[in-house]
Amino acid sequence: MIFLFLLLIPFFCLSQIKTGTFEDLEIQQKENPKPIIIHIYTSWCSVCKIESFELNKDKDLVNLIDEKFHFINFDAEKTKEKIRFQEREFNYLSNGNSGIHELVLALSKNKKQPVYPLWIILDKNQNLVEYHEGIFTPEEMKQELNEILNH
Repeated sequence: MIFLFLLLIPFFCLSQIKTGTFEDLEIQQKENPKPIIIHIYTSWCSVCKIESFELNKDKDLVNLIDEKFHFINFDAEKTKEKIRFQEREFNYLSNGNSGIHELVLALSKNKKQPVYPLWIILDKNQNLVEYHEGIFTPEEMKQELNEILNH
């Protein structure tokens, strides 16, 4: 029993980036304006899962994001509710058994087939400051986020 407990400790010690919703974002930005990170992924994307695990393992990065940014984790294919963002409404586009959210297509430069993971970073006025397709290492992300904060 103790062995099992010791084996599981590393999993429980992982930090977790606090994630919000688009619904909460408008209120949060009025109360406490911060830059916004939108992480777009899919449940089937193994690179997304590995990346998320690596990013959450880095306590400095988790603290930086939690303290200085609003963070939204957005599943491109499973999020089906209507989203209001930047004074526009976006819906889920069903394609039989699957589909994609219109907001993903609006944010992605690749309109036909978005690349996952996709990172959209906006300043506190919701202007695009970073567009990143593919994996973001913790070190790359910390460097980029610090640069954004120092501008």
